[in-house]
Amino acid sequence: LKSLINDQFARMDELLEHSGIPIHHWHGDVSASHKAEMLRSPSGILQITPESLESMLINRSNDLPRLFGGLRWVVIDEVHTLFGSDRGNQIICLLSRLAAKTGVYPRRIGLSATVGDLTAASEWLGEGSRRTTAAPLPERRKLRWRLGLEHFYINDTPTDGRTDAYGARNAVDAGYDYLYSVLRGKHALVFSNSREETEYVTATLRQIADRRGEEDVFMIHHGNLSASLREDAEVRMREADRKTVTCATVTMELGVDIGKLERVAQIGSPHSVASFLQRLGRSGRSGSPSEMFMLFREEAELPNTPLPQLIPWDLLRAIAIIELYTVDGFIEPPAVRALPFSLMFHQTLCILASFGELKPAALAERVMSMPPFAKVTREEYKALLVSMIKDDFVEATEEGGLIVGLRGEKLTSSFKFYAVFRDSEDYTVRCESEEIGTITTPPPVGDRFALAGYVWETLEVDTARRLIFVRRVGGKMEISWPGSSGEIHTRILEKMLEVLVGDAEYKYLMPGAAKRLKVARRLAATVEAGRRMIIPLGGRSYCMFPWLGTRAFRTMRRYLSRNSHRYGISDIQSEGCCYITFRSEDYEDAAALERAIGIDIRREGIDPQDLVGDGEAPVFEKFDEFVPKDLLRRAYAVDRLSAPEVEARFSRGNFRETFFGAKGD
Repeated sequence: LKSLINDQFARMDELLEHSGIPIHHWHGDVSASHKAEMLRSPSGILQITPESLESMLINRSNDLPRLFGGLRWVVIDEVHTLFGSDRGNQIICLLSRLAAKTGVYPRRIGLSATVGDLTAASEWLGEGSRRTTAAPLPERRKLRWRLGLEHFYINDTPTDGRTDAYGARNAVDAGYDYLYSVLRGKHALVFSNSREETEYVTATLRQIADRRGEEDVFMIHHGNLSASLREDAEVRMREADRKTVTCATVTMELGVDIGKLERVAQIGSPHSVASFLQRLGRSGRSGSPSEMFMLFREEAELPNTPLPQLIPWDLLRAIAIIELYTVDGFIEPPAVRALPFSLMFHQTLCILASFGELKPAALAERVMSMPPFAKVTREEYKALLVSMIKDDFVEATEEGGLIVGLRGEKLTSSFKFYAVFRDSEDYTVRCESEEIGTITTPPPVGDRFALAGYVWETLEVDTARRLIFVRRVGGKMEISWPGSSGEIHTRILEKMLEVLVGDAEYKYLMPGAAKRLKVARRLAATVEAGRRMIIPLGGRSYCMFPWLGTRAFRTMRRYLSRNSHRYGISDIQSEGCCYITFRSEDYEDAAALERAIGIDIRREGIDPQDLVGDGEAPVFEKFDEFVPKDLLRRAYAVDRLSAPEVEARFSRGNFRETFFGAKGD
């Protein structure tokens, strides 16, 4: 977000040079002198992060009417990235608190290229604004894309005849070698779904360039790199006369100016339709069609490879995503979070820190009147507030008021408090005077790790200052950062099944991908994947393919675990939201087991609260660890499970009727 603000500031500053409209930007890396100028004369345009605005509301509470009394418009860019997240809801809270302080209700404007449900998005944007929201339908233009999906088996790797320092022959990864050829001579961007994969792809492409004796034109961009390295990649991408290839994560989905790209590549499938559209849209901005190449690599199957692993899940998801948009016009609707207790804990401390002291009733009114907490009951907030007092985050005064307690002061005194997303205690990596980036776990002295597309050897670890000093060495390695891939919508899984059991041909599939889909379809026909949800794997082992998105799949798995005694189920395992494997000692016939589960669900329904154990404390958000466990369990059942989708999957007597009944054969 800092990169986006810096980029937009530079462009708008030039645009407004002779307009008389001042522009200011404000985030953690902006100089104090620039901020002081805005504070002296608050006019024109202010670009700011949610965290910086939170800091102003807490620390400049009395000055807010002067600073924002003339506020007329609030523009929220890339608004689709904020729906349903604590960070997005924090913005709505910030605007509500700002309006309460200033008495001003500015027009809000949300910008996005990928909104799936305009009605839901407009309702979210307008919450608490005292204004109606206009959400005009964009003109549906004819799509002009160039898409290519290709598949390789990792095992099919010839050697280049050379050997490394240990005498082993250098293997040539056929997939990455092909990717290199696709990108060669192009001004391009390569997306991966994780920082680990981005690092690995960058290092591999650099190795191929070295092997071919060609120039290293590869850059890297992700959130754990130093600001200078990210900015260097952005500058080089804007240089039209240089053909560079930048390997990136979601950081390049945002609207940072990257010049005129000729091609976008994607390693594996994007996780959502929205992400696919954002990434595809980074190319083709000079009148030419947008162009994306997707590369899929997987291990070749062995004779004993289990059935579920014989299905190319990533390839199916990519096809499903493309078809959902091009044929159905589908983009995921905004996710809604009904019980954001972590954010509620945070906002309670923020309000107390800005006011100094409030009566309990006044505090409750200010917190619960904010739109993100509309579905939280007074009893639930009372339970949260009582626990905050008990744990010394909030303190009751002799006069009956509430103030920030000792533990609360420790939290609010850190600049990291302003952010509602999790932040890891990373170590900064330095090579002499240059900052390279950050990693989560410091390797021992002498060990090696990958960062910024290169390999580094640890020379010294300064634990007290969280610094790692390194030197650059040759080779290629992997590294791991904590993170998650986000949720996948059920419509994507349903379309994946249609692709798998159908016979449609897709013109964008290249020979390897078309062949892989054909093999998968042959397997699906053999096991009758379109007719049944539970398939025997041999003996008493079974596999369930529910074709449900993340929340509903999670519900299905918990239902099986909760009722394992009823069906004699044990050893329950799952992979993503693709399949569940288990053993059943009570059923020899998969169809009978599927019927029994369906009958029970249709008769009894599913209560999500019953699927969360009394001893569980599901911690996901930044401040969840400070929230009472019973509230966490309630929020998990409401916001992370989806019983209706599971019940719908079993709504008829058999899987084929349920899934294909309204769609014909």
